[in-house]
Amino acid sequence: MSVSDTGMNFSLRRVAAMVRRYWYLLRSSWPRVLDLIYWPAVQMLMWGFLQMYIAQNAGYFAQAGGVFIGAVLLWDILFRGQLGFSISFLEEMYARNLGNLMMSPLRPAEFLAALMIMSLVRLAIGMIPVSLLAIAFFGFNVWSMGFALAAFFVNLILTSWAIGVFVAGLLLRNGLGAESMAWTIMFLFLPLTCVYYPVSVLPHWLQYVAWCLPPTYVFEGMRALVIDHVFRADLMLEALGFNAALFAAASVAFFKLLASAREQGSLLQGAD
Repeated sequence: MSVSDTGMNFSLRRVAAMVRRYWYLLRSSWPRVLDLIYWPAVQMLMWGFLQMYIAQNAGYFAQAGGVFIGAVLLWDILFRGQLGFSISFLEEMYARNLGNLMMSPLRPAEFLAALMIMSLVRLAIGMIPVSLLAIAFFGFNVWSMGFALAAFFVNLILTSWAIGVFVAGLLLRNGLGAESMAWTIMFLFLPLTCVYYPVSVLPHWLQYVAWCLPPTYVFEGMRALVIDHVFRADLMLEALGFNAALFAAASVAFFKLLASAREQGSLLQGAD
C-alpha cells in the first residue's frame, strides 16, 4: 500500500475543500434539504402521537413519558449519520469522480474525514428542527438530557461512521451494484439494537448478539434515563469500547477494499 493510502501528511485544507464541495451540492437543491427534515419529523410525530394514546390508557407508559420519542430521535442520529456519510460518497460515484479524487493529492483519510463532517452537517439540518418540534408538540426536550445526550450522540455517531466507512469500501470494490447496502444496512440493526423495547424481550441466545452492538447500550441507557432517571455511565463506556473496535475494523476493511479496487481497476468503473 502506498504512503498516500495510510493518510500520512493529513491536510485540513483538503478536507475543508471537500466539505465545501458537498455543502454547495446540498444547498443547491432545496428538495435535498427538505428531505433531511421531512422523514425524521414524520417518524417523531407518528411515534409521539402513539405514545400520547398509550400514556392515556396505560399507567406504566404514563410514567415513562418520552421513551418512544427519545428512541426515535436517537435512532435517527444513528440512521441519518450513516446515511449522510453514504449519500455524500454516492455523489462522487454518480458523478464518476472517484477516479479523479484518488489521483489527486487528496488522501483517503482526508476523504473520509470530509464525509464525516458532512454527516454531522446533514444530521444537524435534520435533527435540530425535529427536536424543537418534539418540544412544541409533546413537551419532550431531548436537550435537557445534557451530558447524557452527549454520550448517546458520540456513541451513535461513531457507530454510524463505522458502518458508513465499511459501506464506502464495498461501493469502491463493487460499484453501484452494492448501492442498496447504503440505504438498507442500518435496518438490519433495528431489531437487534432494541430501539423500542428492552433487550430482555429478545430470545436468550439473541441477547448475546444484541450486547455486541454498541447502539444497544445507548438505547438501554436512554430508557434507564427516561424511566428510572438514572444515567448509566457504565453502559456508555462499554459502548465506546465496542465502537473503538468496530471503527478500527471498518477502517481496515475500507483500506483493504480500496487497495483491491485499485488492483482490479474498478475505481474508474464505479458508476457502472
